[in-house]
Amino acid sequence: MKRNILLTITLFSYILWGCSGSSSHGTGEEHQHSDHIEAHDHEHSENEGHDHEHEGHGDEIILKKAEAEAIGLTTKTVRPEKFHGVVVCSGTLLAAQGDETTVVAPVAGVVSLAGKHITDGSSVAKGSTLLKISAEKMAAGDPAQRAYIEYETARKAYERANELVKDQIISQQEYEQACKAYDTARLAYEAIGNTEAGSAVKAPMGGYLKNIRVKDGDFVEIGQPLMTLSQNRRLQLRAEVPQRDYKILPTVVSANFKTPYDNCVYELSRLNGKLLSYGKGALAGGAYISIVFELDNRGDVIPGAYVEVFLLTSPIDNAIVVPVSALTEEQGLYFVYLRLDEEGYKKQEVTVGDSDGENVRILSGLHEGDRVVTRGVYQVKLAANSSVIPEGHSHNH
Repeated sequence: MKRNILLTITLFSYILWGCSGSSSHGTGEEHQHSDHIEAHDHEHSENEGHDHEHEGHGDEIILKKAEAEAIGLTTKTVRPEKFHGVVVCSGTLLAAQGDETTVVAPVAGVVSLAGKHITDGSSVAKGSTLLKISAEKMAAGDPAQRAYIEYETARKAYERANELVKDQIISQQEYEQACKAYDTARLAYEAIGNTEAGSAVKAPMGGYLKNIRVKDGDFVEIGQPLMTLSQNRRLQLRAEVPQRDYKILPTVVSANFKTPYDNCVYELSRLNGKLLSYGKGALAGGAYISIVFELDNRGDVIPGAYVEVFLLTSPIDNAIVVPVSALTEEQGLYFVYLRLDEEGYKKQEVTVGDSDGENVRILSGLHEGDRVVTRGVYQVKLAANSSVIPEGHSHNH
């Protein structure tokens, strides 16, 4: 009996021990499984955060700092500033009044230039000989020689009359006639400028030659234009404004202009420029009204050139302005590139307003404090179009 009770207790203890071990093992597995789920959830959460951060800067453009320095990349921090309304038109650069003169032939004859230095653009001094005109072998003879003969004849007659009038051999009237004939012959002789090879034509002022219309051997008539002599110190800018902008003309204060041969923008405010006048009406049958400025010629512009003119009208305060060089255009839309940090950039669409040739007013898309790329825009654009993202770049905002 005791033996049966002992076996029963032993069997019951064995069963209890087995259940306890199984329960303990199950708890360990559940704990490991729970830890695995938590780790997976944490990893998934981190990946979500990383993906979100990457997605937030997906439009960022990367350009290495060394590359930016190599291309001389520059930026401008946007600040509200003063600007002007602009009217764009065409115009012409002309010599200022009194700054240019036309040299004409004093006599008829054959031209002989004074030397190889008589070419367009050459500098000449006042009184220097430009050319000579001779009619020595022509039927009428050389005018200079005729003028010399007449002058000598009149001079001798005057000197003789001067002695005779003292002795009252001739009347005072006869003496005055001799004086008049002498003065007339002298003026004609001096005007022609007698030389051994013909009449000398001299520069009436110092300056630069342009528009030389004759060459050696050409025959010219009296009064025929030979060349133009310009001091080239002051110029006139004559802009042709469409009639639709007539009411704006009284508000014009200055102008900029751009030349076609160097694509450079010149500001009248830096060339001692001033507004002279503007037309009160159009010419008969004309569609344009002229407005004229005067400016210093510092040797960078060519008189007679056609230019693009930017008339500056009433001032605009607190305008957002960037250089024209900062803009890029794609299918009729305009963009600038903002610098976010040393290597990060962003493409920004903007709405543009008036341009004075050098700067352009931004109507929307930029805010005060934005750093806009003004030089190196093309390289940033290439970096934006590149599919290669530089390795080792980590960027956090």
